[in-house]
Order: sequence, then C-alpha cells, then structure tokens
Amino acid sequence: MKKYILLSLISFLILFVSGCAKQPKVTQKLKINPNLPKVQNIKVIPDIESVAFEWTPVYDSRVKGYYLYRSSSTSKLKRVAVIKDRFSSHYIDKKLKPNTLYFYKISTYDENGYESLPSDTVKIKTLPLIKSVSFIEAISNLPRRAKIIWRPHPNPRVSEYIIERSEPENQDWKKIATVKGRLQAEYIDKNLKDSHLYFYRVRVKTFDGIVSHPSRVVKVFTKPKPKMVKNLKATTNLPKKIVLTWSSNKEKDIEHYNIYRSSVSKLLFTLHAKSKKAKYIDYINEDGVVKFYKVTAVDKDGLESFKQDIPAMGSTLPKPQSPIIISSDVTDNGFIIKWFSKDGRAVEFMVIKTEKSGAFDSKEYKYTNIKDNTFIDRSIIPNIKYTYKVYAIDKYGLVSKPSKKIEIILKK
Repeated sequence: MKKYILLSLISFLILFVSGCAKQPKVTQKLKINPNLPKVQNIKVIPDIESVAFEWTPVYDSRVKGYYLYRSSSTSKLKRVAVIKDRFSSHYIDKKLKPNTLYFYKISTYDENGYESLPSDTVKIKTLPLIKSVSFIEAISNLPRRAKIIWRPHPNPRVSEYIIERSEPENQDWKKIATVKGRLQAEYIDKNLKDSHLYFYRVRVKTFDGIVSHPSRVVKVFTKPKPKMVKNLKATTNLPKKIVLTWSSNKEKDIEHYNIYRSSVSKLLFTLHAKSKKAKYIDYINEDGVVKFYKVTAVDKDGLESFKQDIPAMGSTLPKPQSPIIISSDVTDNGFIIKWFSKDGRAVEFMVIKTEKSGAFDSKEYKYTNIKDNTFIDRSIIPNIKYTYKVYAIDKYGLVSKPSKKIEIILKK
C-alpha cells in the first residue's frame, strides 16, 4: 500500500511537470497505477461542436475502461467522460465551442478506480462555426408583406433556415419562421403593417442542430396605403339625390373608391357604395334629407387609404317653402286670393279648392300652372263652404306644403 501511495505521488508530479507550463492541471484527485498500460496512437477528427477520438484499444484484463480529460486555454484539465469498456476504441466529445483550442489526455483505469499514466497531450481545435447564406436580398413595396430570398447554402449538412426579424422601435431579434430544406430559397412574411420598416436576417441550421452566425441584415419597406382622398364635396341643392365629387388619387394602381355614409356627423359610417370614378350619385327618394360622407381610395392590392377626419355633409333639396297668404276678398269679379313666395324658388303655384255643401257631400278642385301670385275664383255659390290651400312648385317639380287654409261661405 505504501508503494502505491509513493508511486501515486511520483506519477502525479510526472503528469503536471512533464507538460511544463503548457500542460493543464487536473481538477479531480488522481489515483495512479503506473503499471497499468497507457493509451497509444490517439487520433482525432474535429468538427464544429465536437471532436471524434480513435485509439488503439488496450486488451489487458486489468483494464476496465478509459478516462477522457479535457481542458481549454482558460480552464483546468477535467475528466469529461468515462468509457466503460476496454474494447472500445472510439469516442465523440460533444457540446464544444466552435473554433476553440482544446487539450485532451486519455488514461486507462482498473476495477479499483486506479488509472494509468496519461497519454500524451492531444491538442485540437474545433472547426469554425458554419457560415450563413452568402447572398440575401429583400423585396420591398409589397402589400403588408416582405419577401426574403437567398442563395441555397452549398454545405449539404444544412437542413433548414431560421428567419429572424426586428423593427426600428423594437431592435430585439425575434425568430419568426423556419424554412425546411437546404434548396429552399425564399420566405414571405405576411400580415405586416402598411408603410413600415422591417429588418431581416437568416441563420442556417445543420442536421445535427448546429446554428450558424446570422447573415447580413436586409431591410424592407412595406407598401404604403394610398393617399387620403382630397377635396371631397357633396351637393345640397339637387332634388332626390346627393352628388359626391373628389380629386382623383395620383397613384396609378387605384382600383376603386369606397363611399361610406352616415346619418349623423361623426358616428356609424358604413360602406355604402363603390365607384371607379371620382364621382358618385346617391339617389334618395326623399326631400331635405341630410347625409354625411367619407371616401377612401383602394388600390389593386386591397390597401385602403385613411378616411377623412371631417366628413362632407350633403342633402337633397328640400321642398319649397309654403306660400304666405297676404289677402283674400270677395269682389264683383269673384273671390280673390293673393300670396307671396318666401324663398323665391316657385316657378308656378297650385290651388286646391274644397267645396262642401253638406255633412257628407264635398268636392275638390285643382287649379295648376298658376304663374303669378293671384287666384280669382268666379264660380263660388252662396251658402256653400269653400276651403282654399295654395302650394308652391319649383323648377324640379317639388311641391311645397300647403299654405294656411282660407275658408269662406258666401251669403245671399
């Protein structure tokens, strides 16, 4: 037992002195048996995040397996693997850092945990991280989307592409999609904001899960909405209709205009009609009806401009104002009524006379195309009740409400 302890101390010194300052220190407490056979002929193959080992297996019956030690230039030598079969001759050390120098030693161990003197130090550097795509381009001015294209990666180990996006107001990169297949070469990002700036980059991922550094950054501007429709006007002086007009948008791809209508000035605007031209006639079979309108431009991609803040108010032409009776009198020529038109719109007048000779016996007479402001009735009969109403008619044929009625009974 004393001999083993002495040998262990000697071996421990040999292990750390033999490599001078370049040899990393072992963190575990070692139990060395220098009589155990050493590992010889170690060969290594580096990869990006792993190193493959091959050595001459030790078939000595005292050997149960192998210890693998590793360190980097910034860490101490540490046991990182136990290979539990002496007949093994291969091992892969994984989860390493790309493009990093590592130092390795291998020793054999017996059933009591004693191990041989370590092998010669093996120095190996992992491969650099795989590069991303060498060519990437972004296509702007698409409606609410961005198209990213790239050159397929030449490395057959690549299995997919990782698409990342950021925005000026949020510069954190966010993974938004994965494109499967090395030969795939595009991605279309949808449901984006109008007239907005986005940044994109691409990483490649290998079949064994290694992700590259990002590609160069490309930027995309999505297509802007059409400009707001200007000079919207609505008529107030036409019968049974309201005519809307506005300035045509200068964008060449305007497909149509949407007309929104409401019965109140600020609320409840609903889509009422569409127009290919910068004009719309809203036919309304009522007089004096007020409507409010907003108009938007819609391009071939379905992008719609903003609505106006202040709507255009239009109305159908109201009825003429009722005539105002200024006098009525019985003369030798008959019953004379005179009036005047308050709004001056009347081009003719109409008089409705009702003749009532009994409780249930009445007749109505209509006198039209009266051009002046006087009406003479020469056909009145004594002891008959007559009622007169006067109506104004404008050039569009709109008929006013009746004037105040005049009643008369001619006595004998």
